[in-house]
Amino acid sequence: MKPTLQLKLSQHLTLTPQLQQSIRLLQLSTLELNQEIEQALRDNPMLEREDGAEDGEPQAERAAGSDAPDNAPASNDAAGAGEASEQTVEPAREEPRDNEELGEWMNTSPGSGSPRDDDDDTDFQELQAAGTSLREHLDVQIALTPLSDRDRALVRFMVEALDDDGYLSQTLDELLPLLPNELDFDIEDLQIALCHLQNLEPPGIGARSPQECLALQLRALTPCPTREMALTIVVEHLELLANRDFNRLKRALHCQDEDLRAAHEMILSLNPRPGARFAPNDTRYVVPDVVVRKLRNRWTVSLNPDAMPKLRINQMYARILQQNRGSAASLAGQLQEAKWLLKNVQQRFDTILRVSQAIVDQQRQFFDHGEVAMRPLTLREIAETLDLHESTISRVTNQKYMATPRGIFELKYFFGSHVATDSGGAASSTAIRALIRQLVDAEDRKKPLSDAKIAELLGQQGIVVARRTIAKYRESLSIPPVSLRKTI
Repeated sequence: MKPTLQLKLSQHLTLTPQLQQSIRLLQLSTLELNQEIEQALRDNPMLEREDGAEDGEPQAERAAGSDAPDNAPASNDAAGAGEASEQTVEPAREEPRDNEELGEWMNTSPGSGSPRDDDDDTDFQELQAAGTSLREHLDVQIALTPLSDRDRALVRFMVEALDDDGYLSQTLDELLPLLPNELDFDIEDLQIALCHLQNLEPPGIGARSPQECLALQLRALTPCPTREMALTIVVEHLELLANRDFNRLKRALHCQDEDLRAAHEMILSLNPRPGARFAPNDTRYVVPDVVVRKLRNRWTVSLNPDAMPKLRINQMYARILQQNRGSAASLAGQLQEAKWLLKNVQQRFDTILRVSQAIVDQQRQFFDHGEVAMRPLTLREIAETLDLHESTISRVTNQKYMATPRGIFELKYFFGSHVATDSGGAASSTAIRALIRQLVDAEDRKKPLSDAKIAELLGQQGIVVARRTIAKYRESLSIPPVSLRKTI
C-alpha cells in the first residue's frame, strides 16, 4: 500500500447561498418572515424600511451619529409592499399549637406567594386589565370565608392541586404525603378542606369526576322535582343517559317523556368544566397573504399590501460604499446580501400570487357555491399548471392564508383526497364532509341517520362512499354517532 494520485470526474448539484435563502423564505409564514426581516434590519446597515419607520434601533444610532436624508430616493433594487399588520359549612378546626410553624408553611406553600408588602405600589389599572386566574378567583373567596388559619392553609393547598378544568386530579391519599409531617395533618383534615373548596364558586369546583362535578352543580340549584330527577340520573344512571337509552331511563325513574326531557335539559345546562373559563386565552393571529375578490364576474387574487414589508437600500451607506470602494469590503458584502434579500422577498410574494391565482381558477365553484362545490385538487396539478416543482407548491401552501368572502383559509385547505362517482368523475373529501354536515343538520333527531344510511343517501347522488369512510369523515367533523344524537 502506498499513496497515489487519482483523477475522478463527478457531477453534483450545489445550492448557492442566494437559492438557499430563497427556499427558506418561501416556506416561512408571514409572521416568521417579518421576524426574519427584523433580524436582517438589525444586522445589515444597508437595509432600511421604505417609510423610514424603524421598529428597533433608530437609524441615527445605527449610523454612529450621522443623519440620513429624510427624503432619500428608493433604490431600484427594493421590492415593494407594506409593513405587516395583524389582520378570546363545616365547623372550624382547632388552632394548631405551633402558630409560627403554620404561618411559615402558609407563606411558603405553592401559590400562596410571599407576604404582601404594604409599601409596594401596585398599579390598579394593570391589575384590572390582567385576566383573573382560577386560583386568584378562589383565593379571594377563601380570604373572605370564616375559617381558621389551619383550614385556610389546607384549602389553598387543595386549590394548587386543581387542574385547568377545576378538577382535583389527585386522590386525598396522594395529597397527604405532600403536607409537612410536623403539622400532623390527616385524611379527615383533607376531607374537611375539600368540603370547603367545593362550597366555593363556580359550582362544581374541586370535583374528582364529571359525575361529582354535575352533582355538585345540581345540589347548588333551587330544590324542585326536576332537579331531584336530574340529580338521581347523574348519581345513579349517568351511563344510561350517556348512551341515550331513554327507554330504560323512563322505566328506572317511572316518569313520563316530558319529565325526563326537562331533567335532561337541566343536565345539559350544566358546565362539566367549571374552571375552563378562567384559563388564559392563547390568541393566535393570522395575516392573510393574498385577498380574493370578484371583479367583472371573475375571481381574482391580489397580494395583501399589509403583509408585504417595504424595504430598500440605505442610500447613505450606498454613497459611502461608492466613494470608498477599496476600503469598504464589509459594506460591499452586506450590500450584496441586502440585494439578495430584496429580490428573494419579492420573488416569494410573486410565487405566492401565482399559486394562489391558480388555486382560485381551479376552485371557482367553491367561491360561488361553497364547500359542497369543492373539487378534488392535488399539488401536482398546480405544479404542472405553473411549471413548478411539486415541493415548491408544498412550501408555498404551508402556513400561507387567503382572505376570501367566505372567510380566511390556509392554501392547503383547497387540496384534499377524493372519491369516485358513478359518472366516472371524482368528488372532493371537503365536499363530502359538507354534504354529511347538511344531512345530519336536517335529520330527525328522534330517528337520526346511521352511517350506512348516509352512505346510501350519498350513493343516490352518485357519490360512492363506504360506510367506514363516512364514519371517518363524521368523526373529523366532531359529529357524535347515531346513538348519541338521538333525543327523546
